[in-house]
Amino acid sequence: GLRERANDLVATYSGGMRRRLEIARGLIHSPEVLFLDEPTIGLDPQSRRAVWDLLEALRKDSEITISLTTHYMDEAEQLCDRIAIVDHGKIIALDTPAGLKRMVDGADRVELEIEGDGASVAALLQQEPYLREVEHNGNGKLTLGVDNGPHVVPRIIDRVESAGASVTSISVHRLSLEDVFIRFTGRSLRDEPAKKVSFLVGAGMPQSRG
Repeated sequence: GLRERANDLVATYSGGMRRRLEIARGLIHSPEVLFLDEPTIGLDPQSRRAVWDLLEALRKDSEITISLTTHYMDEAEQLCDRIAIVDHGKIIALDTPAGLKRMVDGADRVELEIEGDGASVAALLQQEPYLREVEHNGNGKLTLGVDNGPHVVPRIIDRVESAGASVTSISVHRLSLEDVFIRFTGRSLRDEPAKKVSFLVGAGMPQSRG
């Protein structure tokens, strides 16, 4: 850690150690708000996790509000109580991670591989209230748009079997913050040119106030 390397030149520190030192410098004057600009960019997974642990400890044990920018969806969801999607300098959405997901007309995606009559299965599934859409590609594979994917999987399997078919493979893909970002901006963060970056900005609020 930093304590063991206190007498070493900063130039000899790893990227993760330098990032933790930068955060420590920002805390010297005991600020009420700590601003961090992409605190884990360029770090290896182990160093990134160490920074996450530090920020989560600050959220839990201090009175500091943390505001950070990040391009990493998992980082925003892991660390932030509230997230603002900023597109070309304008806040276009602001809510909790769960609230942002509720703001878009999205659905979980369930991918099925079956043995049997796919057309009959698709027709039967279309009667289900949780189903938003179904795509049948004709070779035993179906893609479903559903509400609350993990919860309805048993009902999907039951419907497939009631149509005289059987499920050979099933997977559920939950609506993600990346999906939310794409719905609001029309593109992925990875599609952004460097000079027109869109950020996810999150505020990690202390869990208790004195």
